[in-house]
Amino acid sequence: MNNQDQQSFPQQPQQPQYQQPAYYQPDYAQEQRPPKPDNYLVWAILCTLLCCLPLGIVSIIYSSKVDGLYSSGDYAAAQDASKKAKNFAMWGALSGIIILVVYFVGALLLGMLNASA
Repeated sequence: MNNQDQQSFPQQPQQPQYQQPAYYQPDYAQEQRPPKPDNYLVWAILCTLLCCLPLGIVSIIYSSKVDGLYSSGDYAAAQDASKKAKNFAMWGALSGIIILVVYFVGALLLGMLNASA
């Protein structure tokens, strides 16, 4: 295109270039969630089936509360329920082991008494 062609076509007006404002994001404090505590459900079930039924059931109850409390935002209560589930499962397992040892020692002593009589 030469100068003559440019003059025959009127220049189109340029639209003004507006700068878009930066995206405004409110400065909400981002809630930092602590890590989810373990619910010890597997240990509670094993304790219930293999060791001590009453303490295992209590452990299952507390372990089932952990996920609900954590998702509702009550982190301290979720941590507490996790700790209680662990403790009841541990005490149930220990009591089951102690009861088995006492049973076998008693059976062994009774067998020895029967054999000597």
